[in-house]
Amino acid sequence: MRIAFVGAVEGSAQALQAICAAGHRPVLIVTLPQDQAGAHSDFFDLGPLAEANAIPLCRAARTDDEACLAAIRNAAPDLVLIIGWSQLVGAELRALPSLGVLGFHPSALPRMRGRGVIPWHILTEQRRGGATLFWIAEGIDDGPVAAQAVFDINPDHITARALYDRAVSEMVAMLPPLLDRLRAGDRPATPQDEAEATICARRRPQDGQIDWTRPAACIDRLIRAVGPPYPGAVTRMADGTAVRVSRARLHPRQGYFIGLPGQVQQVAGNVVTVMCGDGACIDLLDLNGRAPPRHSILGVCDGVS
Repeated sequence: MRIAFVGAVEGSAQALQAICAAGHRPVLIVTLPQDQAGAHSDFFDLGPLAEANAIPLCRAARTDDEACLAAIRNAAPDLVLIIGWSQLVGAELRALPSLGVLGFHPSALPRMRGRGVIPWHILTEQRRGGATLFWIAEGIDDGPVAAQAVFDINPDHITARALYDRAVSEMVAMLPPLLDRLRAGDRPATPQDEAEATICARRRPQDGQIDWTRPAACIDRLIRAVGPPYPGAVTRMADGTAVRVSRARLHPRQGYFIGLPGQVQQVAGNVVTVMCGDGACIDLLDLNGRAPPRHSILGVCDGVS
């Protein structure tokens, strides 16, 4: 079975390594040009993996670029496998492989279709996560399901990194057995139940701004939802300088500090304690990718003078 593989993120690399190890080495890899790395916060350059496995490589900003379509057409794939690309797949590409185009979505489809799925799981307090391999159709994540894993999550504690890694690990476990079935002539395709469908809106950088008038639990949830592998939540110093917060925790002492939302209440070592809108506090543990230095604490948060 001839496979063309398309991807550009961490999960793409793990999937590619898994299928090569299982004897499903693609005949072509499509990935982003290196100058497009900023298109994904979890970008992973597949070039070295292609070279290590002696697989032809096509770099393209979009799969509907004529040069990319020509490369896939020339590879004559039975299957196009798209893992981590975040672009709609046009009719021309969908028509090229005889088996179809197989995609990955980090949810239990039909729930949580769309964009920003990992953060939205946490922000909307979902208690079920998933990983779905599905046949890409004309709509958004609505094609028949080829394989799916469903698992419980605790939205009060899970981070974006933990949820991302769990969804990817489930996908990597399902993928080689599914390819075995396809190579043997079995093409599983269970239609999605539209009555159960939900769709997630695209998230933009401004959606990660911390509003210190919100309750501490909501701010903690935002920081966990948009932290690694994503850029993190954002607050500002008194002088307007943006500060990214990648890791935090709820402060354990309720009612101990008295102050205004956004005020720094305590600095203990590298932990900065900030008041939130409900009178509870958040401990900031990582600012701009590092533990916050003590000398730069005053004025870290909005409202501090």
